[in-house]
Formats: sequence, structure tokens, C-alpha cells
Amino acid sequence: MATSSTHYDTLELPPTATQDEIKQAYRRLAKKFHPDRNSTAACQETFQRLSAAYEVLADPLSRRSYDQQLRYVPTVDFSDRQTRSADAQASYRQQRQAEKDSDEQLRQWLNRVYTPVNRHLNHIIKPLRGQIKELSADPFDDELMAAFQAYIETSRSTLDKSQTVFKSIPNPPMTAGAAAHLYYCMNQLGDALDELEYFSHNYDETYLHTGYEMFRIAEGLRKDAQAAVRSLRP
Repeated sequence: MATSSTHYDTLELPPTATQDEIKQAYRRLAKKFHPDRNSTAACQETFQRLSAAYEVLADPLSRRSYDQQLRYVPTVDFSDRQTRSADAQASYRQQRQAEKDSDEQLRQWLNRVYTPVNRHLNHIIKPLRGQIKELSADPFDDELMAAFQAYIETSRSTLDKSQTVFKSIPNPPMTAGAAAHLYYCMNQLGDALDELEYFSHNYDETYLHTGYEMFRIAEGLRKDAQAAVRSLRP
């Protein structure tokens, strides 16, 4: 006889059994497993469980109390627990894989986009002060102005490369802040180079000052991008 989890199971009865059905079931099973008929240890243990079950269920008051207790005892469904465990493990593996994929996306974006773009922007921004200082010796000197215009042309080419690299792969969600700073930095530099080129044509220093101020803003945006990237790294 299989081990039962409740007294009703022991007597092979449903919880709705009548008192007469309980008595009849006990008599039938007690006769079958009585030690006088079968002296094996298993039968003796079964007979003891039958007696304990009948003692509780045969009395209506003790049965009512027992039934109330059963309502608060959760039934353990091991198959359901195994299913939940398997689902939890699968969810954990998916989460770990998502984290690995996210880390790989970040690594690729930093190596293939951020690093080269940041380097290009530095090559545009850093020389400006020296270029203006050299040109200030004599803005009307053809050689000095030619050198300044060559710097503008080189910077435009470098900026075009930066924009191409920036668009080469989508930025991961966690890099949205850094990517936005780089995007606005490049926009500022494009407008700033236009201002510098206007100055090289008409010598109106308003364009030079405006272009220089826009470079200053661009540099601030580049530093903001650097700070955002540092916050992403462990």
C-alpha cells in the first residue's frame, strides 16, 4: 500500500466520504493488513496508519477539526515545482545571455565607433587655437590664410569620416547619452567650420569669434561624451 499524505488517502476514501463509508473502509483494510494475517514490517506499519486515520475520522468532532487543518496545508505538487525551477533556470540563462550580448554590443560600439570618432574630433578641435594664433600675426598674409583654409578643409574631411563611422553601427541603449553628446558635438563643429570659412572669405572677425565659440561648445560636448563613457565602464 502506498504511503498516503492524508488520513483519507490512507483509508482510500475521498474527503466527502460518509461516516459509514469510513467505518466500512477501515474494516476492509484492517482485515487485509492485520498483523495476525500478515506479520511483515510493511503491513504492520500500514495497519498502524490505518488505525491512526480511523481514530481521527471516526469521531465527527475530531474529523471536523482535521478537515479544517487540511485546508491550511498546501498540497506540494512536485511536478509543478520542477516546472517552476526549470523556468527559473531558463530565465536566468536568458538573462545571463542578454547581459553577455549587451556587454559585447557595448564593447563593439566603444571600439568601432566611440574611440575613432573621439580621436577624429580631437584632431579637429585641438589645433584650432594654434591656427588662430598663427593667422593673427597677419590675417591678410596669403600664405597664413592658405594654411588656415587648409586646416578648415582637412577638418571637414575628418568630420565627414567621423559622421560615417558614427552611423556605421547602431549605438546600444546604454550608450544613448554618450552618442547624443557626440552627435551634437559633430553638428556644432560642422556649423563652426562654416563660420571659419566665412571669415576666410571676407575677413569679418564676427565669423571668427562665432566659430571659436562654437568650437568651445563642441569641446564641452566631447568631454560630456567622455564622462558618459567612463560611467559605463566598471
